[in-house]
Amino acid sequence: MNLETSLLVLSVFAGAYMAWNIGANDCANAMASAVGAKVITLRQALVIATVLTFLGATFVGSHVAQTIRKGIVDTSALGNPKEIALALLAALLAASLWVCLSTYRNLPVSTTHSIVGAMIGVGLVSGGPSIVYWGKVAFIVTSWVLSPILSGVAAFLIFKFIDRTILSRMDTAGGAARTGPLLVAATMFIMTLSLFLDTPMGQKLGIEGVWVAVVPGMVAAVSYLLCAAAFRFALRRWNIAVAEEIFRYLQVMTSSYVAFGNGANDVANAMGPLAGIYYIFSTGSVAEKAPVPIWLLAFGGAMICVGICTWGYRVIETMGSKITELTSVRGFTVEFSAASVILVASMMGLPVSTTHAAVGAFVGVGLARGMDALDLRILWKIMLYWMITVPVAAATSAVIYVILMAVFAGR
Repeated sequence: MNLETSLLVLSVFAGAYMAWNIGANDCANAMASAVGAKVITLRQALVIATVLTFLGATFVGSHVAQTIRKGIVDTSALGNPKEIALALLAALLAASLWVCLSTYRNLPVSTTHSIVGAMIGVGLVSGGPSIVYWGKVAFIVTSWVLSPILSGVAAFLIFKFIDRTILSRMDTAGGAARTGPLLVAATMFIMTLSLFLDTPMGQKLGIEGVWVAVVPGMVAAVSYLLCAAAFRFALRRWNIAVAEEIFRYLQVMTSSYVAFGNGANDVANAMGPLAGIYYIFSTGSVAEKAPVPIWLLAFGGAMICVGICTWGYRVIETMGSKITELTSVRGFTVEFSAASVILVASMMGLPVSTTHAAVGAFVGVGLARGMDALDLRILWKIMLYWMITVPVAAATSAVIYVILMAVFAGR
């Protein structure tokens, strides 16, 4: 096996390893609250996440992926195409190692931030500080603060609203019948809009322009009417309290949606650089964006699913049971708040992290019950790992890049 073939094989391994780590760490973003609230079992959560993540990655994942994540380095200063391929490979390996260590420690970290840090390290070694777009890096870093704060505030306010309109009322069933349809409609609107707004699914279905808002609005309106009718019928016939049941079903819906979205969005973190490396060795040139065939998306989705099934439980355990105690109402609030903040921030062009937003929502729900409801020791460990993600990934990728250059460059 010649060196070029060896490099391609190593790149495939690195892409698969990164996808595995994405599944192991990011599965908790979708399933931790449902498991923590005991709405579904861990085994059920892993099955749901596996199926929906694979479908999202394979059929909705972007078929044109950015090869250099977030455009944080000047690719023209990295050298020739082969050196750029080595840079992408070093970034994949470094980010994978950091996410793997974090997952082993049962701690949620941002896979995107890991790749950003890794690309910074490669840029510093290959061309010095001048080739790193520090303004772009600063913009991304703001997500460390924005994501958890925005989702935490949203979760706090939404839980207080649910508590006042449903949980604290003497007539809990009546409050659920009045407020429940609004929450169902809002959930359906957020989920549908997120699936269609500037996504491959929206483009494939031709839902663009004004229809991006109209279609989710119609789905939300129909959901409200059906839910309101169902609640009235249930209360009139059985006179039962339905509050917790409402949120159990809503939470399964939101968790499933987040799992599907994770597959669609996160597969590019692993397969984008791999597609870029393959493109370089196939054509001898560099592309800002490289085509990603469906078989490569399926491969990435499958490896994400392997990560979910093997190590997905580790971070789920931390987020679902160690940050704060959850019920179905609180769990739904976490998922709904994080999804809403991510959607609004994306529409405004603000950089947010799904992982950071999810953790922030857990904190917001906990704070609604007071500081004693939070495990501050766990939160400190999570924030520490967030703070060192970029520098650790950068240092690791720099070392790996130097080694790869020594082995493969000039051969």
